[in-house]
Amino acid sequence: MPPVICLAGPTAAGKSAACLALARRWPLEIVNVDSATIYRGMDIGTAKPNAQERARVPQHLLDIRDPAESYSAAQFRDDALRLIDEIRARGRVPLLAGGTMLYYKALRDGLDDLPQADPALRAELEARAAERGWPALHAELAQRDPVTAARLSPNDSQRIQRALEICILSGKPMSALLGARNTAAPGPHRYVTVSLEPADRLALHARIAQRFDAMLAAGFLDEVRALRSRGDLHPGLPSIRCVGYRQLWAHLDGDTTLEQAREQGIAATRQLAKRQITWLRAQPDRVRIDCMADTATDQVVDAAADLLR
Repeated sequence: MPPVICLAGPTAAGKSAACLALARRWPLEIVNVDSATIYRGMDIGTAKPNAQERARVPQHLLDIRDPAESYSAAQFRDDALRLIDEIRARGRVPLLAGGTMLYYKALRDGLDDLPQADPALRAELEARAAERGWPALHAELAQRDPVTAARLSPNDSQRIQRALEICILSGKPMSALLGARNTAAPGPHRYVTVSLEPADRLALHARIAQRFDAMLAAGFLDEVRALRSRGDLHPGLPSIRCVGYRQLWAHLDGDTTLEQAREQGIAATRQLAKRQITWLRAQPDRVRIDCMADTATDQVVDAAADLLR
């Protein structure tokens, strides 16, 4: 069997355009590797494929969760392995495409043997944080798991919550459990990463700013306003913590001006891109393509042709 191609890259690298070019050449089905496009009603700020793009090529793992729900790397792994087998059984080519590097890691390397999320416990921790603040819960984590607490910011709500959850559910610090691999570990497929990376980081930064402004012009703020008006969503949820959404939410809460929210959203997106690039550069077997080159899409097609022949 040919390898499963993983088309990865930082945000705004041009992955969507490359996917459509590949779909014109092969009978593809895309498995989206993205922790934001899974949410219904979050379309503009996630740069989700539009109806015309979805009509050109089947796409999976879009709009599979309500923003009030969670979705773990373990769930993604199970879904992706199932979809790869189903796509191949239909005689078509699976293409994994997206920028959530944790999902790629879970798929390729397996998962640490950690307890599953507990909604009731998470709600309790969020209530305590709302009353006392996340730094107080960080201090509690430092008592239970000083190794993990030392590498987390006192305001890193998502990771503090998960680390405390693991401590409480397992009775052990998360740092002691990391590295104890799940027996299901690496999957049955061979994966090759085709990586869209910028040779000029500043050029990518400019593209990120242009795309953020285009999202605002397309109604991004109204999209966040609609989510906020539901009443059951809040900034502690993974969906609302997505870059862009949390900054515009803070603006609607009156914490910032729109211009400040814009600047913060662009800065957060650039930081996300930096983390994505750092992860990609640690992958020894990747096929690297300069995403800022005029011929980037053609180079992706040529690389895929070599891998799929």
